[in-house]
Amino acid sequence: MSTDDGLSLDEGIRTLLLLMPRLVGRAKRMPVPESLRTLDLAPRHLSLLSYLLFDGPLTVNELAARLEVAPATVSLMVGDLSRKGVVDRREDDADRRRTIVSIAEANREAVDAWLARGASAWRSALEPLTSEQRRMFVETLRSYERAVTGDAE
Repeated sequence: MSTDDGLSLDEGIRTLLLLMPRLVGRAKRMPVPESLRTLDLAPRHLSLLSYLLFDGPLTVNELAARLEVAPATVSLMVGDLSRKGVVDRREDDADRRRTIVSIAEANREAVDAWLARGASAWRSALEPLTSEQRRMFVETLRSYERAVTGDAE
């Protein structure tokens, strides 16, 4: 490590190359609650459920925008989760063409338990930072994601 408070570029890269696989491995080992285990949920479902848990009921189009996928993709995911009883779908009373999606009440506690540990860990890591530092951290992770997947912005 450097003698000052910072890291050189190479030290930062080395540290993150060693850290990221451990983080991903630990995240993948987060136990799925018993009531959700038989439902064969995938990571893409976790992202969708996270939005519903933190932001409340959303339309298919709102979910698609947040997940950065096509509305048709979200419709398929919601249909799958709805058949499994994980989410509820209902027509928007104001516009019957829109479908509003929410976590099924019977599974809300299990979904919350599944996501709570990760949310708590992120809260612990991000809370001491200023809002500007949090923004920089999140943008750095997004930049890494774009670079590693070859997506240019």
